[in-house]
Amino acid sequence: MAVPKRKMSRSNTRARRSQWKTSAVHLVECSNRACRKPKPQHVVCPSCGQYGGRQVTEPA
Repeated sequence: MAVPKRKMSRSNTRARRSQWKTSAVHLVECSNRACRKPKPQHVVCPSCGQYGGRQVTEPA
């Protein structure tokens, strides 16, 4: 297993960690023709409750 020979400085550690950024959620239109509201990909639509053209949950 690799073990560092020297302690990494705080500034180097923070500079490396600053590259870990989050990205915005990619929104797509709901496949329901009556709804067409933006929702996250691969998630049940929160407004109509459909996923993949079938009713999965009750609408909110």
